[in-house]
Amino acid sequence: MLYLSQPAVSHQLATLEREAGTALLRRHRREPRGVRLTPAGRAAVSDARRAIEAAGSAVRSARAVGEARGGSLHLGCAQSLVSVLAPVIRDWHLRHPDVRLTLRESTAVDQLYDLVDSEEVDVVLMPAPVPSRFTITDVAEEEIVLVAPNDHPLAQQPAVRVQDLEGRPLVHFAAENGLSGWLDQSLARVGVRPLPVVRTSVTTAAPQLAAAGLGVAVCPVSAVSNGIQGAVRPFSPRWVRQLVAVTPGEPDPLVARFIDDLRRMASTCRRVSERSYTRDTITSAKPRPISCDP
Repeated sequence: MLYLSQPAVSHQLATLEREAGTALLRRHRREPRGVRLTPAGRAAVSDARRAIEAAGSAVRSARAVGEARGGSLHLGCAQSLVSVLAPVIRDWHLRHPDVRLTLRESTAVDQLYDLVDSEEVDVVLMPAPVPSRFTITDVAEEEIVLVAPNDHPLAQQPAVRVQDLEGRPLVHFAAENGLSGWLDQSLARVGVRPLPVVRTSVTTAAPQLAAAGLGVAVCPVSAVSNGIQGAVRPFSPRWVRQLVAVTPGEPDPLVARFIDDLRRMASTCRRVSERSYTRDTITSAKPRPISCDP
């Protein structure tokens, strides 16, 4: 009540006294302020002070969260995109140590949608498209690449065409992995039919199996681990997918701050990844590792 006018204070006091059913103040000429607490007023004042302090504490806590000086942030992502989130999480752990971070990942698109719908997570990083009921922020474009053994005919080319996959043994994804349906639809649209030889539910396992000689893999560049012992080649024309940050509604200040950092660092990750495989010579036995470090 320190910032209220005298009429406003009097009005609030009258309201409190009506609710209490007794007087809280009485006039007293000897008091500097002209009033003195009644016994009921003295009983209420300690609780009132605690309430004021609690209100102030609530404001300070909310402000700290908005300024990334506290609170918690629940993150989700498609399994292959952990490597994109990792440098952002590391950066936040160093710069915002009082913000608690948790991460849930999945290969199933519907499960990621459920996490957002239930608000079990504050933001999910995943590929577009997503349903219009969510709030979507574009993060970055991610390259789709081919991974093959170093001695594979396609590894001898600086870039490959989608049509080059026709009839090729393919390390595919299991049905429960969202990349399975996406890849089937993408290839069907251009009339290309590779020959699946093995399927994996783990996104990052596909390029490893391809590099080991089981066939070729088509995957997001984020699924290719550092130091993979195989050839990584881009497609021509360039093949990309859009990565988006998905939230249940408009992001609050803490989530918005994280998304801004994610957009900045994901863009850096994409550029580094592209440089790493375009620098490979087509005869190299050890391609340069792909890195998502900022």
